[in-house]
Amino acid sequence: MPSGTANGMKVRLISSDQRLYRQCREALARFPDTTWDFAAGEAEDARDADLCIWDFQSDTSLPPAGLREERKNIYLVDRKDLGTLRDRLPEAAVGIVLKPVNQAALESFLEPAAAGRDDRDDLLQRLLEANLKLQEYDQDRTNFMARALHDFRTPLTAVSGYCGLLIGQHLGPLGAAQVEVLERMQHSIRRLARLATGMFQLSAGRQLKKQPELRPHDMEECIEQALHEILPLAEEKGIEVRTRLDGRAEPLWLEPAQIEQVLVNLLDNACKFTPKHGWIEISGYRYFWERRGAGANGGRGQRERRAGQSRAPNAFRVDVRDSGPGIAPEHLEAIFEEYTSYAGSQDRSSGGLGLAICRMIVTQHQGRVWAESNASGATLSFVVPLRAETGVADGAPARG
Repeated sequence: MPSGTANGMKVRLISSDQRLYRQCREALARFPDTTWDFAAGEAEDARDADLCIWDFQSDTSLPPAGLREERKNIYLVDRKDLGTLRDRLPEAAVGIVLKPVNQAALESFLEPAAAGRDDRDDLLQRLLEANLKLQEYDQDRTNFMARALHDFRTPLTAVSGYCGLLIGQHLGPLGAAQVEVLERMQHSIRRLARLATGMFQLSAGRQLKKQPELRPHDMEECIEQALHEILPLAEEKGIEVRTRLDGRAEPLWLEPAQIEQVLVNLLDNACKFTPKHGWIEISGYRYFWERRGAGANGGRGQRERRAGQSRAPNAFRVDVRDSGPGIAPEHLEAIFEEYTSYAGSQDRSSGGLGLAICRMIVTQHQGRVWAESNASGATLSFVVPLRAETGVADGAPARG
């Protein structure tokens, strides 16, 4: 392996991208104790270099197999091309930085070269350092999101208040058409406010571990409030919305605003995928939910507990059915993932945000949310316990 030149360590960027050139030059400048002979070049220039930085494309010429282990190589790769790179370099331990390139990530790979380290144990140390930096960046991201979303919600609240003043005609009389437009504006503002709140909850929830403020409340009132929020959207598409509540359930221990948000998100998803003049049905009923599963003791003792118990209702279940397209079996769980979406116009996850918020809130209420699909459409359901308990239930609801 080359040991450097009289002018310093020889580094070559295999790319014609001037932006990457400037970025690499700035990263190398962070190590002033090392003299760098840095330039951009072609693939053949890699043979005489101490360190090569490859701007990887699907047609990029890579170093021969004999040079992959002997020479340090860093590959700057688009996420979509990551699989291609791994296929082409299956046997090599390579340094990979995803594009767009994060300056700190690039510097973490350059630092060992600047320090003159070239031993195998250094790889583990670099991984540990990178993991620590990722944790620090995640905390910084959470703090930024909290500040940004707080600033975002403040003007939304003000605009919603102004709309309320106009709708109430406190600033002068308005015509029916004007009031209708303002009501639609206010509806959209509330949706944006809920979206901002949900984004903050998803971003900060893992660190804050916020528990819902439970109090006795009627689920029927939550459903009515959610319907009030979503009916303008349903009316635009001529969707029939019907409810079916089996008896009046006793008050449940829940945080009303949070459960209302779950219902609004489920109904919003149903409205989006239900065709014009279709239908949505909301069902609510007392339900037996089998929450116990095999734990650390492998389920020992749980059968004994179950043998002495009845299957009397212990939860309240809500189903939101629609006449839209169904959901493929392989996507029934994925639609609730925060960063998961699947291709096509029938992507129920919509990027995962609304339904991911549903799962987070229901889990905090010690319940569970899931999806089912059939020929006539899709059903998204959730259950919450009839009474507050400690801990989070993690079993699956019984399917009857």
